[in-house]
Amino acid sequence: MKRFLGILFLSLILNSCDDGDLFLEDINFDNATVAKCETNGIIYKLNEKEALLLELPRLVLPNETKTQSVIIGGENRVVYRFYDGKVSQANICETIPPGTPIVTDQWNATAGIVEIASTPIKKIDETNNSTRITGYNHFIVLRNITFKKSDGKDQTYPEFVFGNQVTMATLLPFAFTQALNRCTVSKNIYNFIKSEALTLSNIDPELIKSESTPLNTPRVGLLGTTKNSLVYKSYNGLLTGDFFCTTTPPLTPTVLQEWKAAAGIANSEGIIEVTTTTFGTGYKHTIILKKAKMTRGEDSFLLGDTYIYGELITN
Repeated sequence: MKRFLGILFLSLILNSCDDGDLFLEDINFDNATVAKCETNGIIYKLNEKEALLLELPRLVLPNETKTQSVIIGGENRVVYRFYDGKVSQANICETIPPGTPIVTDQWNATAGIVEIASTPIKKIDETNNSTRITGYNHFIVLRNITFKKSDGKDQTYPEFVFGNQVTMATLLPFAFTQALNRCTVSKNIYNFIKSEALTLSNIDPELIKSESTPLNTPRVGLLGTTKNSLVYKSYNGLLTGDFFCTTTPPLTPTVLQEWKAAAGIANSEGIIEVTTTTFGTGYKHTIILKKAKMTRGEDSFLLGDTYIYGELITN
C-alpha cells in the first residue's frame, strides 16, 4: 500500500511539472541596459546568450512628453532569441552580422502592446533655481504580450517592463546680450542673437514709461498668453533685426522650437519688473523676469528666480 501511494505521489508531481500552464521559462533582463541600433532602429537588451528585440519601424522616440501604444503584429515585432554563445551589439545591428554565435531558438510575440511613456530629464541650477531640459527618458513596457515558443506553446506576460531608453535634447543656448530692441509700430520688444530670439509682445504701456521709477520700486506686471506675451524661438538660420517688425514675417529662417511663458500669478510667479532710470537725453528700462516658466505642450522649464531680460533705451 505504501509503495502504491509513493508511486501515485510521484506521478502527480511529474504531471504537474509537465503542465504548460504551471511551468514558465522566465525571461529575465533585469540587469541589462536598453540600447538602440543606429543602422536598423532595433531597440534591444542583451543578457549573455539571450537577446530581447523590439523592431518597430515607424516608432519615433519624441523629445516631448507623450505616451504611445504600438500593437504587436505585422511589421511591429518583439523577438526573444537564444544563442550558443555570448551575443553582442554586432549580432543585432550589423547589416551582415558575425557568423557566431548562432541562434539556437527564437520566440516570436504574437499579441500584445508596446507602451512608451516619454518624459523630460531636467538639469537644475541651484544658484538661481533655473531648469533646462537635457534629454528625454522613454519608459518601455510590454503589456499582455504573448510569445509563441518553439514547442508551439504560448507564454503570456500581463506586464513586462522592458526598460528605459534615453535620447538627448537640443540644448537651448539662451546666449542673449542685455541689449533689447523695440518695434516702432507694434511696440513689441525683442532680443536676438544668431539663431534664437526672445520676444515680449503686446506689452502693457504702463510698464514702459518715460519717467524714472522710485528707488527699489519697479513697475510690476504679469506675463500672459496674449498681453505681456513672452515667447522663445530657435530657428534653422541666422536672424537679423529686420526679421521682427515686418507686417508679414519672412518665410525663412523657419522655427525649430517654440516655447511660451505660462501666465503669471500675482506675488508668486511669471512676474515682470521694470526699473526706469534716465540715460543721457532718454531713459533706460531694465526688465527683469521673476520665476518665469516656459512651456511647450506638456513640457516646461524655469528661467529661474530672477532672469535679466535686458535693457531697453528709449527717448
